[in-house]
Amino acid sequence: MRIAVDAMGGDLGCGVVIEGVKLGLEAHPGIAELHLVGDQQEIEATLARAHCRDARVKVVHASEVLTMEDKPLDAVRKKKDCSMVRAIELVRDGKAEVVISRGNTGGLVAAATLRLRRLEGVDRPAIATVIPADCSEFVLIDAGANPECKPLHLLQFAIMGSIYSRELLGHSKPRVGILSNGTEETKGNELTRDAARFCQLTDLNFIGYVEGHDLFSDRVDVVVADGFIGNIVLKTCESMGKAILRLLKRELTATPLRKFGATLARGGFQNIKRRMDPEAYGGAPLLGLNGTVIKAHGGASAKAILNAIRVATESIQHKICESIRREIAQANERLAGASLSNLGPVAIPA
Repeated sequence: MRIAVDAMGGDLGCGVVIEGVKLGLEAHPGIAELHLVGDQQEIEATLARAHCRDARVKVVHASEVLTMEDKPLDAVRKKKDCSMVRAIELVRDGKAEVVISRGNTGGLVAAATLRLRRLEGVDRPAIATVIPADCSEFVLIDAGANPECKPLHLLQFAIMGSIYSRELLGHSKPRVGILSNGTEETKGNELTRDAARFCQLTDLNFIGYVEGHDLFSDRVDVVVADGFIGNIVLKTCESMGKAILRLLKRELTATPLRKFGATLARGGFQNIKRRMDPEAYGGAPLLGLNGTVIKAHGGASAKAILNAIRVATESIQHKICESIRREIAQANERLAGASLSNLGPVAIPA
């Protein structure tokens, strides 16, 4: 197993990345090589300070960094020697099987799409984000790669999200729903209605439309949306989770009696915090490309990098790309010659 890591992208410098890489190498002995891509002098100095002498680490020099302020296409037009692009090219050239980056999301999507190319039959790659719910978790796709979509794109997101939920989260038959403003067949817009009709032609366990209040009620395993809506949902969920934790902390420490009660319930609160911690999920895969791409948060800590490496190894072990290629081809065959006008209204399962 060979992994490429963009050591320079993100907000916290390469030291955090290398600490996470050190932990990841200790946790995953099956990794044969791990390429750290970026400024060679800085990376080697940081490796020495971190006492990371693992022989599996290879340093690949890149003279530039794609910043969070750069435009996405700068990665492929102006900064061709940036660490993100060079890391992606290692996957393209067969020297690595997966790339992990904390860098500019738009730049990562653009560079990965142009350098790796889409899997055969896939129109658009999509970001799949795992979000914790009451009893389990669900996959939100697309979480920000495609702000404007067509119905076929949503169908392909549904297939890719279903595969990811099945293979990495263990849902044998993931329930797939399209995010809408109601569950009635008259709700939604032209995009969601046509996408729902497409989904009905496949083998997906399609449950129809889902609303915002369905996301955390254990009703759906894969939530499908265009990247504009999906990214709003993702950031709202992240913000709400942090707000709830702050509220709990403030209220449970307001009086001595509350503090005593909070101490008794400390184990439960710690479990809640762990469940809601985005760093426990490591990173979000960009699905649909000829290679595995993991997007970590720009402010990812060493713990998040460790878990991004875990997600990367699991994606390779479960052969996610091969499953997407196969199941997208099957869906495209079913759709060939199908007429939306003959499918009637959206049927929303009970």
